[in-house]
Amino acid sequence: MAAGKSAAAAREAWLVFEDEAGQSMRPPRARTWGRVGCTPVVRVRGRGGGRVSMAGLSCYKPGQRSRMFYSFHVYRGRKGEKKGLTWQDYRDLLIRAHIQLGGPIVLVWDNLRAHLMPPMQEFIKASKDWLTVFQLPSYAPDLNPQEGIWSLVKRTIGNLAAADIDQLARAVKRSLKRLQYRPHLIDGCLATTGLIMDG
Repeated sequence: MAAGKSAAAAREAWLVFEDEAGQSMRPPRARTWGRVGCTPVVRVRGRGGGRVSMAGLSCYKPGQRSRMFYSFHVYRGRKGEKKGLTWQDYRDLLIRAHIQLGGPIVLVWDNLRAHLMPPMQEFIKASKDWLTVFQLPSYAPDLNPQEGIWSLVKRTIGNLAAADIDQLARAVKRSLKRLQYRPHLIDGCLATTGLIMDG
């Protein structure tokens, strides 16, 4: 009976993959059209810095539209400013996803330091009624569909010569928002991993 209940609970849960990425002022390389023999060149300002940090959740459940949530932080290089996302940011992202998905979550993520911090582990234990966590192997980007999301984001901002970090942040955020409304692309990122959702 207990085994049957746990199997039913697993069917009701969302399978969620988490990953993080960052983008500096140096644009990712991308292909574009150009005249034969004339390689297009994108000039980037040497000065200026900062970084856009992102954490994302790709969410899947048989019979439901795939979802994607993200958290976002812009580091402008100011003194005393936090450089990236903290364990609290990851916790808040999970809570927001849980509320919006309206059900339990089976979370798959890597061994990022913020994931393993004692306060985060305490949060996971305190949330065991709706959160189950599995760690990916040390380096397994090919098993994480969220990596495909980052690839799509970087493709849309390829060759962007942003004037400043705020313009870059707007472009990244716009790309992430577009992806949230395209569940077929989120599904495609799962398909590229070779993982299958049993209905």
